[in-house]
Formats: sequence, C-alpha cells, structure tokens
Amino acid sequence: MDLAFIPSPSRGVVDLGPIPLRGYAFCIIIGVFVAVWLGNKRWVARGGQSGTVADIAVWAVPFGLVGGRLYHVITDYQLYFSEGRDWVDAFKIWEGGLGIWGAIALGAVGAWIGCRRRGIPLPAWADALAPGIALAQAIGRWGNWFNQELYGKATDVPWALKITSAEDGRVPGTYHPTFLYESLWCVGVAVLVIWADRRFKLGHGRAFALYVASYCAGRAWIEYMRVDDAHHVLGVRLNVWTAIVVFVLAVVYLVISAKTRPGREEIVEPAAVASGGDDGDDASADAAESDGGAKPTEAEKANAEAKTEAKADGAGSAKKS
Repeated sequence: MDLAFIPSPSRGVVDLGPIPLRGYAFCIIIGVFVAVWLGNKRWVARGGQSGTVADIAVWAVPFGLVGGRLYHVITDYQLYFSEGRDWVDAFKIWEGGLGIWGAIALGAVGAWIGCRRRGIPLPAWADALAPGIALAQAIGRWGNWFNQELYGKATDVPWALKITSAEDGRVPGTYHPTFLYESLWCVGVAVLVIWADRRFKLGHGRAFALYVASYCAGRAWIEYMRVDDAHHVLGVRLNVWTAIVVFVLAVVYLVISAKTRPGREEIVEPAAVASGGDDGDDASADAAESDGGAKPTEAEKANAEAKTEAKADGAGSAKKS
C-alpha cells in the first residue's frame, strides 16, 4: 500500500466559461514570460535597452515552438503516421509533445533574425536569456504532469507519481516523477549559470554554452529513467545520445571561446549607447547592483566612454547646425 505519492490531476483542462485552458499550454506560456522577464533584466544590466529581449523573442518563440514540434513528430513519427493513427494530431501541440533540441535549434534561427534586425550580437543576447530558458523549461515540464506523460520506471518511493489514466497504453500505478526531476534540475541549472556569470563574467555565448552543457548532463540520466516509447540506437534511447553529443559540443565551445575571445562584449547594443538615454543609466545602476556594488568593469567603462563620445558628437552636430 502506497502511503505517500504525488497525485496526478484528474484532467488537464480547466474550462473558463467557453474557453478551455489546457495545463500544458498554460505552463509553456508562463515559462516564456518568465524567460523574457529575467532575460530583460540581465540584458539591461549588460548595457542593453529594456524591451530588446522581448522584441527578439517575438521571432525566437514561434520558431522555437515549430522546431520543438518538428523534432518530436520526426523522432516519434509512429504516434502520428502509423496504422490507426491520425496525422492531423501532429498539429495538436496543446496535447503535448515538444522536443527541446528542435526548439533551441530553430529558436536560435529566429533569434538570429531578430538580432540581425536590431544590430546586436546573438551570443550576447543568448547569454542574457540562458538562465531564463532553464527556468522556462522547469515550468514547462509541469505540463507533462497535467497530461500524465513522460514518467519513469515503477517505484514505491514517497515522492512517486501516481498515474490514473489508462489511455494510450498507460498502466495505472506509481512511477518515478521524471518531470519533477528535470524541473528541479533546470532550476539548478539556472542558479548555476547566474552564479558563474557573475563570478567569471562570461561572454560571447559562454553563459549559454554552460546552460546547454549542464542541462544535457541532467537530461542524459533523467532520459535513461523514462519508460515511454522511444527510438533506440545501440540499445540506448535516441535522446540520451543527443544529450551526450550536444554536451560535448557545448564544452568544446566553452574551451575554444574562452581562449579565442576572453572576457565579455564591451558593447552589447550600440543603439543603447548612442541614445544616451535613461536605459544606459539604468543599465549601469543594475550592473553595479548585480555585482554587489563592485567597481565598474572594463565593459561598463567602455559603455560609459562610448556614451560620452556619442553625446559629444551630438552636441557638436547641434552647434554646427
């Protein structure tokens, strides 16, 4: 007899009048808002303008959702294109099924487009957003709880997840709550990236690479615990291999980038420096606050000097006119 367990919701939809609010979609939406909010604070602290992160997210998020869904449908095609299945279900994203690997890959394409339009470096924007993405994943994983999916092996530990649905081959019982394990791991990843970024002044995409590497380290063992159907390569789940490969690539980037481009970007958003407005002043204040009142860094000094030069050029132009 199980004395303690995590209960599953009886249904994953809450009806607000005529509007059905699906738990999975709700978690994804909250995660996106948290990522943009934290990313904006970090971007402003680096010397950028408030609102830039959200503007670029308008490009990154739709691309990411499409990429995440494509990866899921391609790697689990049997769920939609095998006998007895309806291929139209492949478009029902609200029922669950987003692959983080595809979401990050195609989301990066959207972010690149947005950054190019704003004239800012993609690595710097990715560094600002990295811990927010980890928190978004932590929140988004609770969508799997609403859908009673992606759980681990059967167990009777006090924190076991109780599955009550018998649909789609599920067997009611208590299982390892791998959604919870990954959610907690992602919170830890966010804390690690924030700490490392403050301690080592990561730049040129290294904060993002640290997020990728640390997430993959956790995803590999959590994925190994799952019991849902998945493709295997050499007896190992495909996503475990993906996590290993991506982990290695992220570590290689960290090492090479640290040697070839040490330090941080001096200016992350030229428009913020040229404007010489309140955003720049707020950025300096936020940066000082985030470092506990430490002396200005070389990057912050460079930003201040660039602002002074921009103001002087503006004044000179005014006198000539």
